Amino acid sequence: MLRPKLPAMPQPTGHVTPPAVVVEPTTITPAAPATPPAPATPAPVSYRPTVQLTPGTALALVGGGTAVVLVVGAVLVSMLLAVAITAASVAVCAVVLRSLLASDAKRR
Repeated sequence: MLRPKLPAMPQPTGHVTPPAVVVEPTTITPAAPATPPAPATPAPVSYRPTVQLTPGTALALVGGGTAVVLVVGAVLVSMLLAVAITAASVAVCAVVLRSLLASDAKRR
């Protein structure tokens, strides 16, 4: 029902050679220009400053990148510690509540 129809592409049965078309080069004789050619326009000047890396700027880039990595690492580690401390405190609270409920049930 929903089968695509593929186009029928007949395959060549014998040896097929491309048609022989001979292209003969023609010579172009330039005529004398009526007007002198326009002067070549100079290349547009770029107003963007070029970036030049000196040893000082390379050192500053490396130092800045290192500082960013250290700060991001410290933030991620502190977040992991906060989650771990919260999980431990919740576990301790659960153990204490279970103990209180179990001792209350034994007293009755």
